[in-house]
Amino acid sequence: MDVLVTLLLTITTQTTSLLLEGRQLIGLAAAIILAMMAGQLGWKGTDRVIAWRQRPDQD
Repeated sequence: MDVLVTLLLTITTQTTSLLLEGRQLIGLAAAIILAMMAGQLGWKGTDRVIAWRQRPDQD
């Protein structure tokens, strides 16, 4: 019976630690993806503003 309780406690502890580490990795991956998306949006937005400002000059 002691072996079963020890095994269950070990599995629970390992699962908890893996979930905590997983949350940090998921947060890091989400931050990287959001930074890349913000960079793309900023780049495209800047291009559109420049193109919009150049239109009256060409007419």
